Amino acid sequence: MTANAARCPLCNTRKAARACPARGDAICSTCCGQQREETIRCPFSCEYLREARKREALHDLDAATLPHRDIVITQQYLEDHARLGFFLGEALWYAAREEPQCVDADVREALAALIQSYRSLQSGLIYDARPSNPYAAGIASRVRARIAELEARLREHPEVPKPKDSDILGMLVFLQRTELQVANGRRWGRAFLDVLRQNHQPPDQPEPSAVALVG
Repeated sequence: MTANAARCPLCNTRKAARACPARGDAICSTCCGQQREETIRCPFSCEYLREARKREALHDLDAATLPHRDIVITQQYLEDHARLGFFLGEALWYAAREEPQCVDADVREALAALIQSYRSLQSGLIYDARPSNPYAAGIASRVRARIAELEARLREHPEVPKPKDSDILGMLVFLQRTELQVANGRRWGRAFLDVLRQNHQPPDQPEPSAVALVG
């Protein structure tokens, strides 16, 4: 291999020392750090992405600007509704899996629409907010369908309490706040999706078959 061939194809200056699974070639560590989830759609399996995740700090949430700050989520509330929270997190993850190109921003928009819909129910209205973003719209639609399936199953078992709309709203708000804490703000960032994946995807299932894109 010539000296030129060993250079990073992104900067053409530094040594290409890291195999990039998204690009299918090798790049330098600096470009990897700078362009990770910015111009490169990194797969969850990338070892350098996993190491970077460990160093990403959670964002402090400002109570004064927190969305839906009138909804109080306590530790006791989370414990009392743990099964509902797990169901919604799983529904969100599998809905997002169907949109391989989606990123945290799309999930954020889907959650905002779902929350808006459930907030309207608290006022006695039936209104399904539909994001204009097709990825977010698809995610929100599939989560709604999963909730409807759950409610249909529970109607066959009247002895099992049906989750209240207010509790679904509360756990959706909790997921929204988790995304705000975890998301790294990168253009193609999927830190929150990675949390959902780790919590809800069985280890023997393959990674979503996203096409690796650069740019």
